[in-house]
Amino acid sequence: MPTPDYILELRRAVGQGRLFLPGVSAVVLRPSPHAAPELLLTRRTDTGRWALPSGIVEPHEQPATTIERELWEETRIVARAERLALVTVDPDQSYPNGDVCQFVAMTFRCRYVSGDAAVGDEESTEVAWFTTDALPPELDERQLRRIACAVIDQEACVFDR
Repeated sequence: MPTPDYILELRRAVGQGRLFLPGVSAVVLRPSPHAAPELLLTRRTDTGRWALPSGIVEPHEQPATTIERELWEETRIVARAERLALVTVDPDQSYPNGDVCQFVAMTFRCRYVSGDAAVGDEESTEVAWFTTDALPPELDERQLRRIACAVIDQEACVFDR
């Protein structure tokens, strides 16, 4: 997905300095014939690593709507956001062009509804389901924390102080 127009407008005004942006990610779960549920991951084009589907909340869009839209665009599945699992502020993210962003990261636990998982845009090269007890080893600590907070059976959102 190309950089949204509103981000390009901000960049024209502030240059490459830090933008503080709302971001969302999804822990999509579906029942599995195995004991553990299955979790949807995408292999990112930019890093080649497996990661949770994610995106940036656009102006006038609600975060839960954003993650449901992003899931369709990136993975061609329909899922419903069930609850907010984790809210945290990520460290700065630097991009190859010199831009810097910091995200208020909202992780949603989502329920799979329908669709066959497939690559939907240029942000990923692969989409696959993994059982939660057999995740790819290259998931970083941030991704693993998001998954852990979404998989636990509790209603309360986890947040940092």
